[in-house]
Amino acid sequence: MQLTPQLLPNLIQAIADVIENNAEEVTALDQAIGDGDHIINLQRGIQTLIAQSAELSQLDWATAWQKIGMTLMTTVGGASGSLYGTLFMAMSKASRERSLTLSTFAEVYTQGVEAVKQRGKADAGEKTMLDVLIPVADSLRQSSVEAVELPVALTQLTDVALAGMESTRDMLATKGRASFLEERSRGHVDAGAKTAQLMICAIVAVLVERLTTPA
Repeated sequence: MQLTPQLLPNLIQAIADVIENNAEEVTALDQAIGDGDHIINLQRGIQTLIAQSAELSQLDWATAWQKIGMTLMTTVGGASGSLYGTLFMAMSKASRERSLTLSTFAEVYTQGVEAVKQRGKADAGEKTMLDVLIPVADSLRQSSVEAVELPVALTQLTDVALAGMESTRDMLATKGRASFLEERSRGHVDAGAKTAQLMICAIVAVLVERLTTPA
């Protein structure tokens, strides 16, 4: 089954739901070592995307990702808007005039994550959303090399994202407000890593259901 941008309204709604359902937990994480406004900032962008979802569903992937990136850049406050905007805009650029297979998506997503690393001047191990995004990119590339079936490759991402999120608990924060806490930043999961994990798992659930449900 072909995965087309017509899925975007379902994907965006799934993201909105999972963020809303976990808002209290994530806000507590963010208040512990961050500014406490991460969820509010994210939800502002997500609500704008919900309003645009019908339009987005009629675009090709590259154009849809470009529009999503611009929207997040302009509506989500804090570092998250810049970083997620960069992710989608880089994915858009990398995917133009290419058919979307597991192999090409793995490459496209990896280029998006590399752009986030450059924009945030961060890498794995620094207690940020990249501790989820990077392992997910690695898993996609590995699945592509091994020619893993798409539903299986996607399902594996759930465990990878969860492990990446949990890995931030004992890390020392080196970016953002949390870095000022130094050793006191240990023992808390990073809020940005948590929401990245939640959103990736929500996306995976929608895609796997679509791929495995008989037509």
